[in-house]
Amino acid sequence: MWKPAVLLLLWGLTSGELQQEMESRRRPPPGKLDFGCVPAGVYETLAHYEPGPIGILFQMVHAFLCVVQPNPFPQDLVVKLAKDKFGAIQTEYQKAIYYEIGFLVCAALGLLFTVLMPIVGLFFCMCRCCDNCGGEMHQRQRKNADCQRGLLGTLLFSTSLVITMGLLCAYTANQNLSSQVKNIRRLVNSNMRDLHAFTNDTTMQIDYLISQYATAKNKVIYDLDNIGPLLGGRIRDELSEEVNPALDSVLNMAGTMRETKEALESANVSLQILQEATGKLNFNLSLVRTSISRTLSDPGCHDEESDATTAQLCRNIFRSLSQLQISANFTLLPSVHPQLERMNYLLKTDLSTIVQQGYSSLNNTTNTVTEQTRSAVEGVRGLLDVIGSNVSILSKAFPLQRYLSNFTVFISHTHAKIEDLYPEIDQMDFYRWIGCITLCCMVVLVLAFNYLGLLCGTLGYDKHASPTTRGCISNMGGTMLMAGVGFSFIFSWVLMGVVTVIFLAGGNMEKLICEPFHTKELFKVVDTPYLVNPAWKNFIPGYMYHDSELDLTAESLYSNCKENRGIYLAMRMDKVFNISSFLNTTTFTKDVVAQLDGVKIDLRGIILLEAEGRQNLLNFSEVGLSEINYADYLEEVNKGITVMDVLSFASELESQTDLMPRSPLQTALKGHAGTLRQIHSQQIISMKQATKYVRARSALNQSMRFLERTASDLPNKVLAVLSAVDAAQYLISQNATHLINQETGRYKTTIIGYFHQYIEWVKTSLVMDIAPCKPFSNMVDTVEIITCSFVVDSMNTFWMGLGCSTLFLLPSIILGIKLAKYYRRMDTEDVYDDIGTIPMKTMEIGSNGYHSERLQGIPNPMMSSIPAFDTMNREPALVLAPERCFTFIRPDDT
Repeated sequence: MWKPAVLLLLWGLTSGELQQEMESRRRPPPGKLDFGCVPAGVYETLAHYEPGPIGILFQMVHAFLCVVQPNPFPQDLVVKLAKDKFGAIQTEYQKAIYYEIGFLVCAALGLLFTVLMPIVGLFFCMCRCCDNCGGEMHQRQRKNADCQRGLLGTLLFSTSLVITMGLLCAYTANQNLSSQVKNIRRLVNSNMRDLHAFTNDTTMQIDYLISQYATAKNKVIYDLDNIGPLLGGRIRDELSEEVNPALDSVLNMAGTMRETKEALESANVSLQILQEATGKLNFNLSLVRTSISRTLSDPGCHDEESDATTAQLCRNIFRSLSQLQISANFTLLPSVHPQLERMNYLLKTDLSTIVQQGYSSLNNTTNTVTEQTRSAVEGVRGLLDVIGSNVSILSKAFPLQRYLSNFTVFISHTHAKIEDLYPEIDQMDFYRWIGCITLCCMVVLVLAFNYLGLLCGTLGYDKHASPTTRGCISNMGGTMLMAGVGFSFIFSWVLMGVVTVIFLAGGNMEKLICEPFHTKELFKVVDTPYLVNPAWKNFIPGYMYHDSELDLTAESLYSNCKENRGIYLAMRMDKVFNISSFLNTTTFTKDVVAQLDGVKIDLRGIILLEAEGRQNLLNFSEVGLSEINYADYLEEVNKGITVMDVLSFASELESQTDLMPRSPLQTALKGHAGTLRQIHSQQIISMKQATKYVRARSALNQSMRFLERTASDLPNKVLAVLSAVDAAQYLISQNATHLINQETGRYKTTIIGYFHQYIEWVKTSLVMDIAPCKPFSNMVDTVEIITCSFVVDSMNTFWMGLGCSTLFLLPSIILGIKLAKYYRRMDTEDVYDDIGTIPMKTMEIGSNGYHSERLQGIPNPMMSSIPAFDTMNREPALVLAPERCFTFIRPDDT
């Protein structure tokens, strides 16, 4: 009945209804798909038992059993006995005896106790009847009688306390077992509800697995809708590694062209400014130089009448006139206007715009790919619904509902049968409880007589009363002690017999079942090859799948279920139904692969650089920058304004003029010096400090240097740029097929990867998350809790407590017999007469309980109370009551 119920779980692993409602179109997270968490089954059974305070007693029992039975679990012996159906006990009895030696010794002692106690009790009664064994109602008077009585009373009380503690231990264990029996129904009901939840949650979990196909489907649809950015974008990015540097070089060259034009414009303007300024300065200096030369032609400078000093000064001034001229003569430099005109003509063609068109053509790869793959995308989209239908067919491949219904009916039927057993269990537990209480009451009866005997004996004891004159309360205490002794003989052998039987049963269950279960040695016995069936190596797969070679053991099954793993993994159901072969990615995606393999992408329509842009670059290399003599320009820029400082020349002229005598010559030369000063202040200082001229010189310097760098090997640079563009264009037009196929393959792998992720997630979920078999391990743990924690531990604690009480009944008997002598009223006692005054003394117990004394028939008005023992002056005299007897007092030999 249960085999189909377990096998039906296999069918449920691949079932469920497909929920394919389209979710709102949003971009799923890139990379690994998130299918969420499979709804976990919630099981209420907590297969763990905490005994509470009574656990201390359980630990004491376990410690005692470890002392009694320290041997390891006899796995080999148990296996051999099980294989031979206990026929090997005849040959393996020595090993069995060796293992059970502790139990056998304890059982033998218990059996000996059980047999000897009634025999000893019988002989003890016969001995008492013959006034022996303490049966004689006579007590010797001793000096330490009070000390002995106190010691015996203390020992008996202590023994009774030990018996009481053992009794409480047994009673607690008995009550614990009764209370735990009531929890059995709760545990069983909880396990049954977990089984129902197991079947219900399995269906829900499988439906969730099937529904998560929509996650993979939506991701595939998204990638198909964005095949341009995804596939075309990757192709573009790969091409960009070669194309972009080429286009960037063209774009840089376009920028160089603009900068060249700007440099030429700047150089042209600067040159004009500087030429104008230096032209005016050169003109003015020429006038001054001519005027000075004309002045020096005056006869006063070189006629015979002029003095030698003036003549010499005139000659010096005339020789220095050659330095009075401009240094940087920009008017001699040619204009760059022709090159500027050619650059303006070149820049009418916007090379940057042409380059941007090349960029746009490359970036348009995404749209090109979208257009060229439209038919393949539509084909794949159509296949998605077909794949979804194939996944949905899984729910119809096996009659899930019927098997689940049968399993549910099986659980309900089994639960109903268990419910029918509860009244019988309660009744049996009631009888057990009555029996245990009866046993406890036997000990309680003995304890009652002990405690009452001690109480009455202690409270009724009169130290001034002699043994024959003890009161009724004290006598009743002694009688109760003897009654306790009698009941101890009557009940102790019965108690020990019950304890021995329970000890053998409970102790062996603990050592052979419970303890090996916790250490998993019991599983090793169960998993022994060929144990259950000689033809099966492993009995579970042999019975379930008719393949005993399959590695499926009871221990592995229990461990996997204990870890709440899926039943597919725990039961090794891949032997019956291989999920990997059924959920094969290739089977589901072969049509998708065929569609994507048909994708053809042609990028020959991409033009990186138009012919106009190419010609523009070639014209730039021929613009005439190499015709400019940059050295002349830079040389003039680096020169000063004048050959000699005009202000210094004027000062020197004045100083030399001052050496001349006053004359028209002197006046004329000073006028020329003033003119030079005026030129210096109005023109030269302006050319040195005015922003206009400073910027013009700086701009001319920078422009010429830039143009010089640009013109350096310009044709080769242009050819290199064009070669890079041609290579990139050749790559796109001729060699891009390999790149396109490579990126198309990656895109196809990504699309198929989504299905693969879904299939692998389904497989993993089936193995780890679907139908977690925790309820089955909980059932095993529940059986262990009920058997070991509820029954065996309580039963072992009961025999430990009851056995302890029974054993201490022995000292209780001995102490009770001895102590009763000190409490009971004696028939005779030892007395002492004074030799010098009273030769003989007789004591008789009157009918009223008081004492009357007579001395040779003459009433003695006075009663003598003599200590029980005095070796110096007295000897004991035996007094009988109620009969009269005479005791002759012997002389003191001492």
